[in-house]
Amino acid sequence: MKKIKIAQLGIGHNHAADKMRALRALPDHFEVVGVAESDPYWLHERGQLSVYQGLPWLSEEEIFRIPGLQAVAVETDGAQLVPTARRCAEHCLHIHLDKPGGESLPEFAALVQDCRKRNLALQLAYVYRYNPGLNFCLQAVRQGWLGEIFEVHAVMSRYDGDNQRYRTWLSQFRGGAMYIFAGYLVDLVVSMLGAPQQVVPFMQSTRDDGLIDNGLAVLVYPRATATIRVSVEEVDGMKHRRLIVCGTLGSVELCPIEPPGPEYYTRPLQVRLTLKHDTGPYSAGTHCVDCGTLNDRYDRQLLEFASIIRGESPNPYPYEHELLVHKTLLQAAGYQQ
Repeated sequence: MKKIKIAQLGIGHNHAADKMRALRALPDHFEVVGVAESDPYWLHERGQLSVYQGLPWLSEEEIFRIPGLQAVAVETDGAQLVPTARRCAEHCLHIHLDKPGGESLPEFAALVQDCRKRNLALQLAYVYRYNPGLNFCLQAVRQGWLGEIFEVHAVMSRYDGDNQRYRTWLSQFRGGAMYIFAGYLVDLVVSMLGAPQQVVPFMQSTRDDGLIDNGLAVLVYPRATATIRVSVEEVDGMKHRRLIVCGTLGSVELCPIEPPGPEYYTRPLQVRLTLKHDTGPYSAGTHCVDCGTLNDRYDRQLLEFASIIRGESPNPYPYEHELLVHKTLLQAAGYQQ
């Protein structure tokens, strides 16, 4: 199996170092050939991290000139993600793009079109797509176990009230915390229910430091509503992240979506499944379904990326899906497009 030559552009994204760690842990699939970062601030903050040791530090132009380069992981700070990805597309490189995809829908749509016309893989880094507990919930919806869905309730909160530096960084985005975090949940809702008829955002601040830190969006469908909540002011909020899906024949609930703290990779994800009738392999009533552990946060996604590049499998999240998710995210975060 031929390794895929890949480079990382940017180290400013909060997931950049972990993404590099995951890529380097898959040497049978990826050959990491370099990393680029032009911002002195991020070079000072993260350039000495052990995960980058032994890799050549190159300019973006030097990265693009590497013979046989096939793919890039775009891990710049938020505002530069889409412009950087568009330059990668111009060089016919497959793109793993960390999220979210910018504050301009036309700019993101242009990136999608760039990739479409060159037949390039475009993979957004929504790791919830590879969460076994959430995948069980999606399976229950798609197989009709829950009947007709009428309610989805999704929460992705955390606590950053004591981290003014991070709050200041978040405040540069008009959609605040909702813009940065809600995409994971929007992706889930759109995967289950498709495009909403209407999206109604409610954006609030808990203090006067310029950050919209408490968001709610209601996605309206012909026979269902979905609520998405994001706050960075919820004490122990990561323990309370949840997905609840209710239908005419049953419901599923996963809480927490990811185990917090030291049990992150080892604690099994438990889905509460409630059924009105015997359905599939489950009897009527309530079940606690053990969906296994996360094992690794990124490897499933990166292995899928490699498979798409090699032509072994189609992208399960096609261009149209990524565009719809991003459009819905911006609406949920209060952007007027």
